[in-house]
Amino acid sequence: MITIMSDESAQQMSSIGDAELAARIAQGDRHAFEQLYDRYAAKAFGLAIRLVGDRVAAEDVVQEAFWRVWQAAKSYDPHRAGLSAWVLAIVHHCAVDELRRQRIRSAAIELDASEDEAQSLPDSSADTQEQVWANVQSERVQAALAGLPEAQRSVIEMAYFRGYTRQEIAQRLNEPLGTIHTRARLGLMKLKVLLASLQA
Repeated sequence: MITIMSDESAQQMSSIGDAELAARIAQGDRHAFEQLYDRYAAKAFGLAIRLVGDRVAAEDVVQEAFWRVWQAAKSYDPHRAGLSAWVLAIVHHCAVDELRRQRIRSAAIELDASEDEAQSLPDSSADTQEQVWANVQSERVQAALAGLPEAQRSVIEMAYFRGYTRQEIAQRLNEPLGTIHTRARLGLMKLKVLLASLQA
């Protein structure tokens, strides 16, 4: 059953502070969520369009961001960030994800085009040898990664295979940035040793 707020209820909801609004959303209050959207959607859209540069993509980013806000409302900590800053941080992450998707789509289109061109070229034994060597190298990297401690491996995979910055990794793992730097440095040092031993 759909409930509609009266004008009086809507006015009362608009007068409550961010902390109480967040608490109500965490309890599943859809009216509070609607108020949150009314309060911050314009800012969210402004940030999204500045980051992705396209109105349709920005609208998708805002929709995804507010969906994540609704899903993650129970994890919001008012002592760590204001509600506005928290919402806009989620918008920023969604915008960065969208930009990555755009880059991947663009790269896939370029790859398809280059594969079409490559099919018209005669096979080269040198190219085949390079491909075999690349596959061997890839297998060695995977084997070396498997030898790392989980904490170091996850940081390296997020940085080098998923394209996250160390700041983004720290936020996603809820760890201090210094910890992420240390894990990356130690992981890369150990990876170098492991790769050398696998090539020996």
